[in-house]
Amino acid sequence: MIQGKRNRQIESRRDCPYLDTVNRQVLDFDFEKFCSVSLSNLNVYACLVCGKYYQGRGRKSHAYTHSLEAGHHVYVNLQTEKVYCLPDGYEINDPSLDDIRHVLNPRFSREQVVQLEKNKQWSRALDGSDYLPGMVGLNNIKETDFVNVIIQSLMRVTPLRNFFLIPENYQNCKSPLVHRFGELTRKIWHSRNFKGQVSPHEFLQAVMKASKKRFRIGAQSDPVEFMSWLLNTLHADLRSSKNNTSIIYKCFQGELEVVKEIHGAEHANVVMETTRMPFLMLGLDLPPPPLFKDVMEKNIIPQVPLFNILKKFDGESITEVVRPSIARMRYRVTRLPQYLILHMRRFTKNNFFVEKNPTLVNFPVKNLELKDYIPLPAPKENAKLRSKYDLIANIVHDGKPGEGVYRVFVQRKSEELWYEMQDLHVAETLPQMVALSETYMQIYEQQQQ
Repeated sequence: MIQGKRNRQIESRRDCPYLDTVNRQVLDFDFEKFCSVSLSNLNVYACLVCGKYYQGRGRKSHAYTHSLEAGHHVYVNLQTEKVYCLPDGYEINDPSLDDIRHVLNPRFSREQVVQLEKNKQWSRALDGSDYLPGMVGLNNIKETDFVNVIIQSLMRVTPLRNFFLIPENYQNCKSPLVHRFGELTRKIWHSRNFKGQVSPHEFLQAVMKASKKRFRIGAQSDPVEFMSWLLNTLHADLRSSKNNTSIIYKCFQGELEVVKEIHGAEHANVVMETTRMPFLMLGLDLPPPPLFKDVMEKNIIPQVPLFNILKKFDGESITEVVRPSIARMRYRVTRLPQYLILHMRRFTKNNFFVEKNPTLVNFPVKNLELKDYIPLPAPKENAKLRSKYDLIANIVHDGKPGEGVYRVFVQRKSEELWYEMQDLHVAETLPQMVALSETYMQIYEQQQQ
């Protein structure tokens, strides 16, 4: 029957005497698909007995050698998801292995995606621990909490999540970053994981490569910078050349009118420039904290209502800028996005060190009505002005500037409950706790009714 390797008939059997040696407890498909011996990522198989990765299954391959040396006989091809018995070489066709394929490559039908918001079911991991799909902890792979809080926040953006749960939506995209982000999204929302947590290892490798090591494992970075880089990079990788749009722009893009006043020499002439510019997030300035302590010698922790710092975008308040040249700016929102990302400028860098502004921001968790605080464009005919927003994610920084850690509060839609997440730690919390933190970045969702 052998007519060269390509046409070789592979025997397929349903019964395999070694199926009971498969050990699901040791299987972990969150790491890069590299052979543990040759470090090649081509044609890699996972040994379903010990969990290690090996290349090939031919007679001189590492998987074949491992099957003889260790007596481990069941292997899955990480690309094709086919399972083989080595050294015999036949394919095992047994439905009892389907759960392994689902963990290797979680799948969602369009109906399942629609039902996700209504799901209140807990899932059980192999070790007996319970987890909520979509609310799983993420491993901190050495100072990667700044990435984890962004991933957990973006997982609450329903259209973005739904887009990435269905790989057909981006199957023609060549970007590894897009595919790794999609895989991570499917693992976080999968209800049949073997573990109650996910490791974003492969996604982080893609981030390191795509950002040319600007963001990397082992070096703490700023979630605001990372969010900005990630959204812009995903958009550039996904956009259609016809209309320069993508799921990123559909969710997050708004528009500002910017009026710039530049004063000439001796203020003799004032040049006014008006431009429209798109935005994916808005930066808010915190008032400087008081320099003096109160009578009781205690530091006053200053507080400011969100509405006060939103006035920057009322079209009248003046923001002085120094770069690229000294100018006075006025900003007005001319189009609101479906998902509004705000970040508080908490950190300022001067020549010697980074300072952190401790001012607490008071904000509503529900029903943020923007039109009460900033002028908004009149909606088109027969359209309704949608200017009411609900908070869905709130990123917080704890500790000193330049160090410290990030955690995030996120909302679980199906029960309107709030959870606090910090790497692997996931715990339910009260909505009032969300508003008591040093907020650094927020995502608000536009109410649609």
